[in-house]
Amino acid sequence: MSTELIKARSQLSGIQRYLKQKKLLPAIVSLHDAIGIILRTPLMAHEKKEFGTSVEQALYTLNNDAEFKKVCPMVLEYNAGQEKQLMGTLRELLEDLQGSAVDEAKQLLAAIEEQKVKGLARGKELLGRKKFKDAKFVFDKLVLQFSDDTDLKTQIAELLLKAERHEDALEYLTQALKEFPESAHLYNRVGMVLRKMNRFDMAEKYYVKALKLAKDDPGLYFNIGRLYIDWEKWDKVARVAAMAVKLSPDFSEAKKMHTFAKKKMRKEAAKQDK
Repeated sequence: MSTELIKARSQLSGIQRYLKQKKLLPAIVSLHDAIGIILRTPLMAHEKKEFGTSVEQALYTLNNDAEFKKVCPMVLEYNAGQEKQLMGTLRELLEDLQGSAVDEAKQLLAAIEEQKVKGLARGKELLGRKKFKDAKFVFDKLVLQFSDDTDLKTQIAELLLKAERHEDALEYLTQALKEFPESAHLYNRVGMVLRKMNRFDMAEKYYVKALKLAKDDPGLYFNIGRLYIDWEKWDKVARVAAMAVKLSPDFSEAKKMHTFAKKKMRKEAAKQDK
């Protein structure tokens, strides 16, 4: 996932926190900027669905905020494919509000983003020096400070995965998934971590949940194929690899996976015939 999309998710998840802190303008600016990223970034089908859900949740929270009702007499509505209209409405609303206050809100958001970046960089540095407990302390402190930032937890998990700290990564991914159970991406990542931990049965269950949310994602079928390779379930490898190729005919790695699985199946059949 691109840095821009991660930023958009972080902005959407922060809206409720800003409203709780009585920071209305940062909440509106966050929604406006997040939708801008969504509009200019090509999204896969399951990503469109996930972002649509996040925008709907953000609008519900915003429309029910007492301070927002004072500055915006209308209820903001959103339907898939109407991002431009919503962004235009938010832009008009921000223009109607005091310019200096909007600038201050943007500066606040930039400072918060910088704080997260610095925390992630510090944790990454500690992981590189194999100071795992110290890194975990930094990450836990960051999550405590931005407790509702689902994508921050995901970013931390990715850093831990690269350092092969699978148990710790699973902890943060599980937290993120509890906050955003509609995310195929998170189910996929949890499945991948469990595969690396050789917990194949549990990994399969998470992948099945991911498929329910993103049944047209060829990359997801390929990832499931990697699970079945490690598990040596060659018939299932062949099946999911074939599905990946069907969805994406130019997916060369999936084609290789399918060929590999068929070869393994033939060898297994030959052994049984002896």
